[in-house]
Amino acid sequence: MISPASIQAVMNRADIIDVLGQFIRLKKRGTNYIANCPFHNEKTPSFNVSPAKGIYKCFGCGKAGNVVTFIQDHEKLTYPEAMRWLADYYKITIEETERTPEQQHQQLAEEGLRILNEYAAGYFHDTLLNTPEGQAIGLSYFKQRGFRKEIIERFRLGYNPENGDNFYRAATNKGYRSEMLEKAGLAKNRNGQFHDVYRGRVIFPIQSMTGRILGFGARILKTNEKAPKYINTPENELYVKSRVLYGMYQSRQAIGKKDECLLVEGYTDVISLHQGGVENVVSSSGTSLTEGQLRLIGQLTKNLTILYDGDAAGIKAALRGLDMALSQSFNVQLVLLPDGEDPDSFVQKSGAAKFHEYVKDHKQDVISFRLEVGLKDAGNDPVKRSKLTNEIAESISRINKAEDFSLQSHYTREAARKLNVDETGMVNLINKYIRDRIENEQKHTHNREEEQPPIEVLEAQIEGELKKPDADELQEWQLLRVLIEYGHQAYEGYESVAKMIEDRVGADLISNPLVQKLYVEYLTHYHHYGNVPEMHYFINYPDQAIRNQMASLLHPRQEISTQWSEKYGIEKAAGKILYIVDVDSTLSYFELKKIFIIQDQLTKRLSEEKDPIAQGVILENFMELRKMEKDILKRHGTVVYKALKHR
Repeated sequence: MISPASIQAVMNRADIIDVLGQFIRLKKRGTNYIANCPFHNEKTPSFNVSPAKGIYKCFGCGKAGNVVTFIQDHEKLTYPEAMRWLADYYKITIEETERTPEQQHQQLAEEGLRILNEYAAGYFHDTLLNTPEGQAIGLSYFKQRGFRKEIIERFRLGYNPENGDNFYRAATNKGYRSEMLEKAGLAKNRNGQFHDVYRGRVIFPIQSMTGRILGFGARILKTNEKAPKYINTPENELYVKSRVLYGMYQSRQAIGKKDECLLVEGYTDVISLHQGGVENVVSSSGTSLTEGQLRLIGQLTKNLTILYDGDAAGIKAALRGLDMALSQSFNVQLVLLPDGEDPDSFVQKSGAAKFHEYVKDHKQDVISFRLEVGLKDAGNDPVKRSKLTNEIAESISRINKAEDFSLQSHYTREAARKLNVDETGMVNLINKYIRDRIENEQKHTHNREEEQPPIEVLEAQIEGELKKPDADELQEWQLLRVLIEYGHQAYEGYESVAKMIEDRVGADLISNPLVQKLYVEYLTHYHHYGNVPEMHYFINYPDQAIRNQMASLLHPRQEISTQWSEKYGIEKAAGKILYIVDVDSTLSYFELKKIFIIQDQLTKRLSEEKDPIAQGVILENFMELRKMEKDILKRHGTVVYKALKHR
């Protein structure tokens, strides 16, 4: 377990803009930052980050939290793992309390694959650099490729010995179970005997955006027609091929800085380009682009440039998956390298400056590239040209007309001209593909709706689950927000807003158990320490559900557009006026709630009271309450009244 002091040290140091900026492209807007949400697909930014409060919230999918929850959700880590990641990032030594054997076993079970992969990467890297076989075979291969020592270390390259079970024996001696080694794809059981899967191969560790080892790629060095040239880790809880890109960890900062991602085919292409000074590059490892890979790139940039040599298989690979990129509003460019060159050979021969110059001068948009390649292949064959026309029309139909109308129109005109077809006919064909796709989506939606259980079954399923908050609950959370944000501020007639709220809102007026708990905890801290708890006390609360709730609750409301301010004269209240208005309007709800409760009690007493004098006193009190009610409504309008009366 990580000690509380270490957790506090990490949280004091962690900067949410610095950390999130490693994974997503943040743009400053006012005092906050915005980005495309990394947790769901979107084309316009709805992910907001508040550096002052250290929290984020997506107004699209609802995800919210602090720097720790972001690392947890993005990298699928536990809370302790996320804290260790942050500690490592900021070079903070953390203290851990002694763990029982049961706790150690539990942690090993939770982190099994990750720990094993990390051990394997270290073993392979050490074998490459520090054993005679590794140096003679593996290191010699990398040196022949021109890789310097610092590049080998940056990518943690390795070597697995030729002997059939060297790694397996070393790993099992360290306590790793055979079943886990097999699950990780590092060993295989054949006739009751385990052997190394990657024996006699150089190793390319595949890392997540935070540097975690997800799996491995391995290249055979000896000629063996029966064995594949490259093999990869089988898919498991950590390694899902469609969601990873080789080199993303080493390249993420350069991609964000240059606002462009270069995509190549192989591991060595990425490494060679890095060594040549081109660092904004990743590899899809020979697969066509997937939605998961595009999401990774889209967190950093929407500018994607794909590099391929003149190989026919490479060109075909370049064309697969690009419709998906177009539909997600990527600016996709393709570059065909000179004959006989691949990214590796080209950058080593020409250097980084000429490489960048060539890429810049030879970029083609995806439609022009497909037309050039397709027309060269089709020649005068009418069947092939017809097929190409349909393929191009379908690709253009993927472009979002609402967002990129001029781009779609440009591609349509160019395609019609180069294919020598009527432009109106091309437009009709594109629209047909759009209609077909919409109809298919509607059909799938309808089928899913038909598969839904009857409404009474759904009602039974949600019985007891969280329902839509009522007016009371929403107002109670707002009261807590006001207390946390403004409790330390002064208020006329009171030493602070916190003291004023405590005097005027009893905990018994709060019906939501969680709000009441936090309300009482706030005031207990206030009385015990003589000051209000800092906002980070709640943002970094031990309970993750409360941390998420706090991030949503305390996230700044949307800022008023400058256009609205100029056009309509709408201004945002600021400073003292802002917090006093916020406090008073929130408090009025609870004042009215208390008044209505007392009015109900007086009405009941009046119906039971027989003494005329007592009745008069009750009526007098009732009228005084009505006057107080009118005063509140006069100050704050009738919205609160309606919420209370009709809840």
